[in-house]
Amino acid sequence: MAIQRVSPSSLIAIAVLAGLAAGTYWLVQRTLPSDADRAPYVKQHIPDYYADDMVISMLSPNGTTQYRVNSVHMTHFEDDQTTAMTMPAVRAFTPDQPEVTATSKRGTLNADMSVVDLYDDAVVVRQPGPRDPEMRALSEHFQVLVNEDIVRTEKPVQLFRGASVMYGDGMIFNNISRAVQLLGNVHGTIQPAELGGQRPPSAGQSAAPKAPAAPTAPNTTNSPSAPGAPSPTKQGSKTP
Repeated sequence: MAIQRVSPSSLIAIAVLAGLAAGTYWLVQRTLPSDADRAPYVKQHIPDYYADDMVISMLSPNGTTQYRVNSVHMTHFEDDQTTAMTMPAVRAFTPDQPEVTATSKRGTLNADMSVVDLYDDAVVVRQPGPRDPEMRALSEHFQVLVNEDIVRTEKPVQLFRGASVMYGDGMIFNNISRAVQLLGNVHGTIQPAELGGQRPPSAGQSAAPKAPAAPTAPNTTNSPSAPGAPSPTKQGSKTP
């Protein structure tokens, strides 16, 4: 096996290239700022990612879907980790209860996905149940508190329940108890069918009047009076 000798000119070329590489590395290190000189990066309210046709499912402690958030378009911001949504829809799923849906033109989702704010033509609809008609609430803003299972608004609201309509300066809807509380100046019209769970008579029928109670004969015995009734006294006597 023949051994090739390296010529002196080749050694000189290799040395020159090595010197250039070392000099370049030294210059780069000199021009780069040190860790102490670097200013800390400040997050700004700018998008860091986007998504279309987004679907987010929020689970209950037992693993079932409690809320589902849909959005045509979403933008996530790096500074506060909030999400801006276009045409959002929030659906609440409660076992053995009619579905509740909240929609609007735009909305926001906080960092831990516990609060959903819906703005511009916001609508909350509770589907009809076996004994309850559909309920529909209209406002410019609704806030969905996922952990508390509450939908609320501090804006003027219109509430439709069947043929009844009510107006208020705010509203709190408890999705667990299905109770609705209107706030502020409340007024509107409630149909008789929704008072006391009674239905009005149908067309062509009239409610039958109650028969008057039969008169009872006066009690002339000296038996004690019934509980809660005044005790009889003799004429001229003084009661305590």
